[in-house]
Amino acid sequence: MITGLQHQKTAVQTGYWPLFRYNPDLVKQGLNPLQLDYAGPKAPLKEFTDLENRFKMLTKSNPEVAAALGKQAQNDVNEHWQVLQNLAAGIEDKKGV
Repeated sequence: MITGLQHQKTAVQTGYWPLFRYNPDLVKQGLNPLQLDYAGPKAPLKEFTDLENRFKMLTKSNPEVAAALGKQAQNDVNEHWQVLQNLAAGIEDKKGV
């Protein structure tokens, strides 16, 4: 895939693929084991899904369903980012990841 690197970058920028590190050994030192390696989503998820044929096919075959699923996926990305931020800040999340 010629555009693979750009797709990966877009996946991170949209929050589809969050970057973080988890080191359980840090707990022994009294530190939070979760470290976020990026500042969070900077672009809408649609920028990533528009690059992927697997998502484009649904948009072409059933635009209404694609729009509804896209909205839900964006909400999921936003919620997941909030959970990751809370965990990295040491705040317990009652809903889970």
